[in-house]
Amino acid sequence: MRISPSRTLRRIPAITAAAAATVLLVAGPAFAHVVVEPSTAPKGGEATIDFKVPNEQDNANTVKVEVYFPTDHPIAQVSTEPVPGWTASVTTYKLAKPITTDDGQVTNAVSKITWTGGKIAPGEFQQFPVSVGPLPTDTDKVVFKALQTYDNNQIVRWIDTPAAPGAPDPEHPAPTLTLTPADATSSTASGTAQTTAAKASDGDTTARVLAVVGIVLGAAGVAYGVFAGRRRSGNA
Repeated sequence: MRISPSRTLRRIPAITAAAAATVLLVAGPAFAHVVVEPSTAPKGGEATIDFKVPNEQDNANTVKVEVYFPTDHPIAQVSTEPVPGWTASVTTYKLAKPITTDDGQVTNAVSKITWTGGKIAPGEFQQFPVSVGPLPTDTDKVVFKALQTYDNNQIVRWIDTPAAPGAPDPEHPAPTLTLTPADATSSTASGTAQTTAAKASDGDTTARVLAVVGIVLGAAGVAYGVFAGRRRSGNA
């Protein structure tokens, strides 16, 4: 069977449109994941992160968000930023072994944050900012499991273990914060501070030397003027 070139050309737009639709269908669910932003933070430090929660329903509102903190790598200190229309409730538990922080020993850690009272409409998303710290130093990632409740009583559980590199994402991956080595950031900052201090010290030393030289030259000029004046007076 022979296919005419004109028929082939007419089919190209339809094929392109179908391919584009397929890309959107594949990319759509990934975009709708509950995620933590930024996705990285230094070990042992404090960080402000956002839990980004999109509404993936067509005819229901998200009315409750629960984020569970890991108990195997506890986080002792958490503070929430007010989100208009939402009320945050922080649940804690007693640690078997206290955590030492800059403010002393902490005996309780956070197990869950619950946001209620607001709504996320279809096609919208909401960010829930949280300050956390100190972050663990004995792991490379912190996994926060999340439950998203809709007003039609449906609950979406974002609790699947994150996929290994190169593997396809699970259907409902848990929000994950990757922890980076703290030394790289601290050493860079320390080196920059030391370089700045050294430059400032060198600048102060140079300024002082020039000031002393200026005073000496000024004094020498005055002395030379007085001496020259006396010589003229003597010759007269």
